[in-house]
Amino acid sequence: MNMKSTSQIDFTGKTLLLVITGGIAAYKSLELIRLIKKAGGNVRAILTKSGEQFVTPLSVSALCEHEVYTDLWSLKDETEMGHIRLSRECDGVIIAPASADFIAKMAHGLANDLASTMLLAADKDILIAPAMNHRMWSHPATQDNLKTLEQRGVGIIGPNEGDMACGEFGPGRMSEPEEVLCAAYKFFFNRPLAGLKALVTAGPTFEAIDPVRFIGNHSSGKQGYAIAEALIRAGAEVTLISGPSSETPPQSCKLINVHGAQEMLEATQSSLPMDIGIFTAAVSDWSPINTADQKIKKRDDHSPPQITLKENPDILKTIASDKQRPPLVIGFAAETENLIENAQAKIQKKGCDWIIANNVGAENIFGSDENHVYLVTSQTQEEWPRSSKKQVAQRLVETITEQLDHDTSTTNTKHAAE
Repeated sequence: MNMKSTSQIDFTGKTLLLVITGGIAAYKSLELIRLIKKAGGNVRAILTKSGEQFVTPLSVSALCEHEVYTDLWSLKDETEMGHIRLSRECDGVIIAPASADFIAKMAHGLANDLASTMLLAADKDILIAPAMNHRMWSHPATQDNLKTLEQRGVGIIGPNEGDMACGEFGPGRMSEPEEVLCAAYKFFFNRPLAGLKALVTAGPTFEAIDPVRFIGNHSSGKQGYAIAEALIRAGAEVTLISGPSSETPPQSCKLINVHGAQEMLEATQSSLPMDIGIFTAAVSDWSPINTADQKIKKRDDHSPPQITLKENPDILKTIASDKQRPPLVIGFAAETENLIENAQAKIQKKGCDWIIANNVGAENIFGSDENHVYLVTSQTQEEWPRSSKKQVAQRLVETITEQLDHDTSTTNTKHAAE
């Protein structure tokens, strides 16, 4: 959705809590309030002390048509537990502008005013629109704080590049109110996959050699967990089947923990039917034929134990040929050479619809917070620039949505012709 389509946005029956922090861009928050109200929404506002240096409580209150909250220690507000009530009574929280200082507060869990205290008590999605000097934006501390917030599921819109109030030029301008409005609608309320069921496999598999040793790999599960979260945000009902991982799963998913490839296959098959299947797990290709009941001890002659391996089941190929095959089956290919060629060959061999391919050897993807992938189909390939795994997940879900919309449109056109 672009700025020209803001008239299509409907916030009727929705309440958004707007936090206005300090910065010259605070004036844009007034236009944002007007746009939300025009779209049928209701706006409650918290104005920080620094925000009051740029816009007045009276102007914010007049546009919201509600009292503006400013003080954590207001007797009236806190007898009603204002910092908790405000977050509970809204459908989403927007922080615009979000200053570097306030972003740091969020990242480190500080709570020394009404706005920051409210956020610690919030149980709603949060979208921020950063605004600051370009050097403050690019500073490693700010970027680290943003990564922390992104990993927690906080949405980020902007900033744009342009002239600053300080006379300098660069990235740091708050996104325009129309852009924030569109981002808020998409982030809080757009659920294009509602009613669909999705299955995601993630993480490594560990194939036991004995009670303390295993064959495994370096997969962290980060990409799969990010995809599960993005699917849930798009409205899908998600089953996440995960090998050993330290990642925190999305709260709304059905989590099935497994260890070995055979266990992952059985969990996957028992979870069918599904509308979407995304197989990000780095499944071990082999496992020991025999697993020792006790820890294998070193030998006096220092010779290593002889471990005979067997091939593990091919989960992606098995599900792609299953009678309950999901209509859209997407596999992942972690390659160290001939990336596109191997991905295209994998599509044919496995029988899946798409492959998301990355070069784990050259770019050290395993365990990283970023990914550089190619979307490969039987006829096309598309490079997605290196970005956070959450951004890759979001782009994948958007591409899935476009594909499903196209399939539905094609089917409807075909039926109409008949």
